[in-house]
Amino acid sequence: MQTVIFDLDGTLADTSGDLIAAANACFRGAGHGDILDMSRDRATAFHGGRAMLRLGGRRLKLSQSDCEAWVEGQYDRLLEHYEKDIDTHTTLYPGLEAALDRLAADGYILGVCTNKPEALAEILLQRLGIRDRFAALVGADTLPTRKPDAAPFVATVERAGGKMPHSILIGDTETDRMTARAAGVPAVLVTFG
Repeated sequence: MQTVIFDLDGTLADTSGDLIAAANACFRGAGHGDILDMSRDRATAFHGGRAMLRLGGRRLKLSQSDCEAWVEGQYDRLLEHYEKDIDTHTTLYPGLEAALDRLAADGYILGVCTNKPEALAEILLQRLGIRDRFAALVGADTLPTRKPDAAPFVATVERAGGKMPHSILIGDTETDRMTARAAGVPAVLVTFG
């Protein structure tokens, strides 16, 4: 059986609006206003919460050590804001559901391997109405390591009931490409995320 493993953010859904809104909630809470821009900072959003907080910290001209302290101090708050409004702006990419239907009809096993915390990925996939299409979900905190380490991808394939030699990773970032390389499998990178 062939196995197709998808990244989530920037691959299955455009989550950038809700991710940026969560980061901006942190900046507003600290009295800075909205530091990140929905259109200009979209690509940073797909690199995760810490990347967005770090970008905002640089825009606030924080020193590197102050910026890292800011990131660590605000990260849990960002996740709280994000969970509360996880699907306000998020949308599936056009054609995604048809593609998932086609893959399933052709006998492919589908899974999700993401650097989003597993509980948040579970919530989001449920709210988007597509969780039942995936045989497995592995998030950033499911294992001790996360992408680009190969272990999360391997675990996703195994949990889905697939075999590594017959698997592929669909993603949108350099992290996904490096994960596929570490796992020794092909990757397809989409350009819309």
